[in-house]
Amino acid sequence: MSIESAPACVRQFRQVLLWPLRLMPLRGSHGHNSKPWQVLADMGDASPWREVVDEYASETGRFQERHYSEFVSFLPYVQRFLYGEGHSPQGAVAMAGSPMRVFRRSDVHAVRTVPHQGSQPITLDIVHIDLYFFLDLDLVLLNVEVKANDLTLAQTQDLLYRFGRAYPAGWDADGKAQNCLFSAEWLGHDGQVLVRSDTSQREVFMEHVSHHRAPRIGAHWAWLLQPLVSDHSDLPGALRYRQIEYYRMPQLSFLAIDNPRALSRSDFIRLGLVTGPATSSEDTSLPSFEQHLAEFESRYCYDRFWTESGAAPNTRYICTGHSMLVLGDASSAFFVNQERGVLSQFRHQHFLLFLIAHFQKAALLMYSDRLAEALKNLDIADADSVRQFKRTIRDCFAGFLRFTHRYWFHEISEQAQVRALFRMCSNHLELDPLYGEVKERIADMNQYLETDSLRRQANTVVRLTVVTILGLIGTITTGFLGMNLLAEADASMTRRVLIFSIVFVATTALTIYAMAKSKRLSDFLDVLTDERASFWQKCKAFALVWQRDED
Repeated sequence: MSIESAPACVRQFRQVLLWPLRLMPLRGSHGHNSKPWQVLADMGDASPWREVVDEYASETGRFQERHYSEFVSFLPYVQRFLYGEGHSPQGAVAMAGSPMRVFRRSDVHAVRTVPHQGSQPITLDIVHIDLYFFLDLDLVLLNVEVKANDLTLAQTQDLLYRFGRAYPAGWDADGKAQNCLFSAEWLGHDGQVLVRSDTSQREVFMEHVSHHRAPRIGAHWAWLLQPLVSDHSDLPGALRYRQIEYYRMPQLSFLAIDNPRALSRSDFIRLGLVTGPATSSEDTSLPSFEQHLAEFESRYCYDRFWTESGAAPNTRYICTGHSMLVLGDASSAFFVNQERGVLSQFRHQHFLLFLIAHFQKAALLMYSDRLAEALKNLDIADADSVRQFKRTIRDCFAGFLRFTHRYWFHEISEQAQVRALFRMCSNHLELDPLYGEVKERIADMNQYLETDSLRRQANTVVRLTVVTILGLIGTITTGFLGMNLLAEADASMTRRVLIFSIVFVATTALTIYAMAKSKRLSDFLDVLTDERASFWQKCKAFALVWQRDED
């Protein structure tokens, strides 16, 4: 059956992948305070990434009406996070820029995909490929947006299901990778193949996991991120990353379909839950048990515009947290309008609310990973390890406070649609429980450090008190009525220096010995001041001061 005669034709298809990754601390000659985007920018021609010019700066001439609509959709504190602050009324430049930095590569023109062995290739045009960095957070988000026209519903479901996977989930008996594309090729502007996927090389992936205890990123995704390299690879590179979420990349999708009302409930469920196409065109069964999907519409669908009227009739939003789908009528001019319509909202407001939610989740998971690594590397018998542990926990605590006050939002907009979709996304991602869990863990760690510090201070006070008590006895004894035990004031300088040295060494040795026995002397003083203890019990406690420890 040809695409034109297909019962459900997707006239416009857009897929946006958003892959959060954790950045590891910079190595080599780069300073501890260097920013990852600074390192990337300083690479110059050695890197294909270039920082995106601020479209909101008036001197660029790129500010358009869709930018204005995007800006006013969000609350002021979210605006400052996304766009920073511009010029003051007096014309002075504000000091606070956007904490979000964006880099883009323009050398990739398209991606040629083959969903199954023997199937026809589907070429997707690249809209843009970006990297998002954030101030004070060791995170980077890869953003890839692709588009195509005139696809069948089955092809669309297959692309949504297979394209955004960092590596294969496994292989079948014939050695073919499961659940991912059979083949993917990034194409340059002249149609040349820049890199091919290697998902069929089972032994390479298995050997990597066996050796590194970490999955191997597919060749086409690893190439796309360069000069960022996987922290578990043998490739050199200052900017190194680790996987922080599931290997299926979060995604947004936009589908302009002929007659959306003709889609079955099974079609909507497969699209919304990204389960892939049915086994045949006649298969109308649900991809899961009916009772599991009984509340699909109420849990995942935003149907405020799922009506026959309005500027964009028959528009449905499906949000599961991991994915967000916008589906509507291809014949609606407002739905497919890139400047003022639903497509413009999808590429800007909807993308940003999706980005904020997944950025928040990735940041919380990053802090959780840092805490786990700090405990794993702690060796209480090693003073340097203990100091490093304390430094890491305090850095996490300070960083989490900055994250809370700069990036943690419960509400991002007063527009009903944006507010509802963000709530659906954050609720399905369970951001509030995750935030509470990470906050509690960091608080417990910080409380442990404070308690340990107080314990050490108390021990020091006890030891100093014991030494002071012993020193007080000698001071009062030798200084009673100004008495000098040795009348050597008129002796020669040599004799006086000798006597001073002997007394100094003896006093120092006695003080050090008292400090070494301060714990047992403290126990003896406790028994000595106990009125209920007998004389012999006090003598026994005094004798224990010099008793040797038993192995």
